[in-house]
Amino acid sequence: MREYIPYIKENGMDGKLLAEIINRHKEKREQMLKLYERYKTTEEGVPILGRKMAVYDVFDSDSLKRLDDKVNNMLNNSFDAEIVDTKVGYLFGHPISYHVDDNSSLEDTVQDFVLRNNTEDADSEAGKKAAICGYGARLLYIDTEGQERMRNVDPWETIILAESDISEPSYAIRYYESAIIENGERKTVQEAEFYDEHYVWLFRRDSNGYGEAYDLIEHMFDYCPLFGIPNNEELQGDAEKVLKLIDAYDRTLSDASNEIEQYRLAYLVLRGMGLDEEGEEQLRKAGIFQLMDKEDDVSYLTKDVNGQLIEDHLDRLEQNILRFAKSVNFADEKFSGNASGVALKYKLMALENKCVTMERKFSAALRYQFKVLCSAWQKRGKCQAEDYLKIWMQFKRNLPANVIEEADASLKLKGIVSEATRLAMLSFVDDVDHELYHLQQDMAGYVDLDKVDEEGGEDDGAEVSA
Repeated sequence: MREYIPYIKENGMDGKLLAEIINRHKEKREQMLKLYERYKTTEEGVPILGRKMAVYDVFDSDSLKRLDDKVNNMLNNSFDAEIVDTKVGYLFGHPISYHVDDNSSLEDTVQDFVLRNNTEDADSEAGKKAAICGYGARLLYIDTEGQERMRNVDPWETIILAESDISEPSYAIRYYESAIIENGERKTVQEAEFYDEHYVWLFRRDSNGYGEAYDLIEHMFDYCPLFGIPNNEELQGDAEKVLKLIDAYDRTLSDASNEIEQYRLAYLVLRGMGLDEEGEEQLRKAGIFQLMDKEDDVSYLTKDVNGQLIEDHLDRLEQNILRFAKSVNFADEKFSGNASGVALKYKLMALENKCVTMERKFSAALRYQFKVLCSAWQKRGKCQAEDYLKIWMQFKRNLPANVIEEADASLKLKGIVSEATRLAMLSFVDDVDHELYHLQQDMAGYVDLDKVDEEGGEDDGAEVSA
């Protein structure tokens, strides 16, 4: 929708244009809502959960009746949720670390923002929405105490107008339902917020559509504070490519379950003999047939189910789902045992490649986030406008740790790379700066007893306090 940007720059936003943009976004909104409902496994979101019993041509009669229309199992297999959760756990299981180069004042400001906004959880949730819907959205604002805050916004409520990348918007729109009280009665209304580099324009929809903005608020930043977090360049969810395969898996498993359950509905076949109502009652009580003639026979009319064919088909579907979604099944035998770091990374290569793409997109969005924040922090004398370029984000994969292997590698790199780099390689170290600080504290309190003895400062056996 970048074609609207030149017009808005020249003429601003009005209710008619706002309605047109929202109407164009409707299809994308419905698609994202369906993906999210499917992730939540609601009846509206998962096709198999709404499946109706098959209707065939009616040919029932006294002598011929259907046996295969009595059961309609609807079994869903949440591969799409598993694909998303696997990626989020792998990429955001260890929280993103934020570091600042050569600016202790800005470091304190950034860490205060991270702590105040519960950023660990917010980053993980934004990544989850992006993996489900194709992109996430985040809004920066100033709270009532004058503090810079941020919150995630549902992507289906958000329209990002950008020249190229939604992580650097020119304008943004958020539209949603809210409630107001008129004449003592609660009323649901359609609200919309339009964000530019200085203001938030508030609109409300009535029977005639969106009118002129009823309020104008200065948001105190120098850039648009509502921005997108892309999952990839195509703004596509992780499971979108394999939804048809997942539906096929659901249908196959549900139909196989139908076949198994229909065995209980099999009809009794009596060959060479009959059974009246009195005989049926005696059969229920005794459960025994008396066969008088050698041609007499009793059996059940059942279907032959090729279990191996079904099993092979389900296995192939599962392999293709995980393959084309670039995900993994951690319950697979190949992930058991004490595999080396290199071997484990090879098995995770497809997932890693997908996560690298999102990491770069997420980093770009976070860099824009701090660009917006620095424009406010500059006004309060906490930093310069360009100091956002000194803020770095570090992602760490959430993998089973081989601590001995990591320690050996770290020891071999001593003197070759910086201490910060060595500590960052250790999976159990989440905050490198925090660890370095305590390491320096430990070194400051350390006393070399051999050196003290050589200089004659202390006698053998004397106590030395650190």
